Amino acid sequence: MGKTVENEYNPSSVSPPGGTIRDILDERGISQAELAERMGRSEKFVSNLVNGEAPLKQETALQLERVLNVPAHFWNSREQQYRESLARAEEETDLQSFVEWMEECIPVRDMVEYGWIPGRDRETDQVREVLDFFGVMSPQEWKSIWLNPETKAAFRKTLAFASEPGGVAAWLRHGEREAQELDCPPYDEEEFRNALREIRTLSLELPDGFDRTMRDKCRQAGVALVFTPQVEGAKISGATRWLKTDKALVQMSLRYKTDDQFWFTFFHEAAHVLLHGKRDVFLEETEEEDRDGKEQEADDFAADFLIPEEDYEAFVEAEDFSFASVRSFAEKQGIAPGIVVGRLEHDGHLPWKTRLNGLKRSLRWGDDDER
Repeated sequence: MGKTVENEYNPSSVSPPGGTIRDILDERGISQAELAERMGRSEKFVSNLVNGEAPLKQETALQLERVLNVPAHFWNSREQQYRESLARAEEETDLQSFVEWMEECIPVRDMVEYGWIPGRDRETDQVREVLDFFGVMSPQEWKSIWLNPETKAAFRKTLAFASEPGGVAAWLRHGEREAQELDCPPYDEEEFRNALREIRTLSLELPDGFDRTMRDKCRQAGVALVFTPQVEGAKISGATRWLKTDKALVQMSLRYKTDDQFWFTFFHEAAHVLLHGKRDVFLEETEEEDRDGKEQEADDFAADFLIPEEDYEAFVEAEDFSFASVRSFAEKQGIAPGIVVGRLEHDGHLPWKTRLNGLKRSLRWGDDDER
């Protein structure tokens, strides 16, 4: 669990400025009736003002400045502090009513552990951090944005039927926030295709910092590439959507054990950017699911981009799937041999968990514990 920070909100109430008016009147021996006469206001108004039942407006602050010789900015400041105190007290009540929603729907523990939000001691302060993270006022707005199937974003339709929509929403929101901080030039399709060809070569050697290289090459083409660790309830391998008409977001989970899964998923997501509309949003779940037309197109693009179909068919036709043959074919293709093994397994030419799985390489990023 990440470090818990101290509560920053002091819930103690702030007295209304009328209390200060009363103190001054008592000190100077002035009655409320006399103050009303001097201000040219009714006694009822002054009574309401002193008791905090009437707001202290700017014109009243100017009158108090003249009559009591206390600057108007002092009264305006006291009024602002008091009204803010009332609003915060009301907010505190609302936040308390949101605690159950947070505990049932939001993977707070993971979010704190990954540093997405600060950990708070008080439940209401933790609710406030969660709402700030999502950029909403209450669970009602959260549900409207993330769960409403009538909204335009396609992934919201998926979330509405997900078993753990809170985890998926948190995962997506973090990727969105990370991508918004990346300064990308306008999207350039040709530049992105060039970037993909260069990124493909990284699979062969997996140099240190290959993920940073991927991010930089995508960024230069106007595509924000974000790697996000999994959170509880978010069985997601990747997502693609457009943040703006000239900035795409490809978000990938750090859930991969082997390089074949990672590279196929990356090029699958890249295909959505290249082939499909800017209004489309794609969310790839880790479980097997029916593939619609666009998902199949992305699958086909990834498979062919990694291993050209003509070359792959010739290799399969030879029916030599030895270690040496797979390594040799992968080297000629300029890709990691694990990718070839994964493709052969997927297409049924090799059984799952074949001895050739030894050619696959595990991928890890920093503190990702692959939970």
